[in-house]
Amino acid sequence: MSRWTIADIPDQTGRTFVITGANGGLGLQSTRALTDAGARVLMACRNREKAEAARSGLAHPERGEVVELDLADLDSVRAAAAVLAGHAPDVLINNAGLMNIPHALTAQGHEMQFGVNVLGHFALTRALEAVLTDRVVWLGSIMHRFGSLDPDDLDRTRRRYAPMPAYADTKQACVMLAYEQQRRFDAAGSPLKAIAAHPGYSATDLQYRSGSRIQDGFMKVIERVPFLVQPAERGALPELFAATVPTLAGGTYIGPDGPGELTGHPQIVNSTRASHDRDVAAALWRRCAEMTADV
Repeated sequence: MSRWTIADIPDQTGRTFVITGANGGLGLQSTRALTDAGARVLMACRNREKAEAARSGLAHPERGEVVELDLADLDSVRAAAAVLAGHAPDVLINNAGLMNIPHALTAQGHEMQFGVNVLGHFALTRALEAVLTDRVVWLGSIMHRFGSLDPDDLDRTRRRYAPMPAYADTKQACVMLAYEQQRRFDAAGSPLKAIAAHPGYSATDLQYRSGSRIQDGFMKVIERVPFLVQPAERGALPELFAATVPTLAGGTYIGPDGPGELTGHPQIVNSTRASHDRDVAAALWRRCAEMTADV
């Protein structure tokens, strides 16, 4: 069986995608691939100037449209969702994220990595569910394997904050929310799908925000090892696979096929046993709904 590439993306003419964080990294690579395949992409980004510059660099800039979205502010999520819903999107790709940053808080006072990676996307997803026609893609990570999610301490107010463990928790949460959402779709008899995907270890700028010159320098050294790290255009393949393969079942997890799922081409992969804990997932969903006032 041949390995899946962007050449295998079906014709997307007439379909509309929402991609968060579409102005750089994996989001921009996905935007390029989808617009090249005929899709319309709503580029939901915090910085309009950067997003417009990215859009103008597309081979088909007329197929991209920028919508301002700050996932660290639920008021911005509400405003963006109202605009996005008016475009009747088919697919939502929850791509944007923060990784390994010093402690900070969102506009509503939530821990920043959880607020952006999970709460902002949860709120956006819930606000768009009624208008989506196909699926939601949640971006996980190989780091989800190190998550230790506590639904009663999602903001890490009781546990000591550490950047990478906090990030791992958010990625475990995203995978679990995809599974929980699919269970809810199934229970409601909805044809929508929820799918999780992770990019392996991809070279983007997310790794260099720890605030530590030593740590950031170490990450840059690692990125020079080709069998450990892949470029962003390859890292975007799992989320593109998850977003466009018509026969893919909801509730699946997509990642690279290489050793350790660090690099390679997309395939269905396994997530941790903890990520399949239905009781924790249901509690996580309820807490996210409470923390976002179910925007």
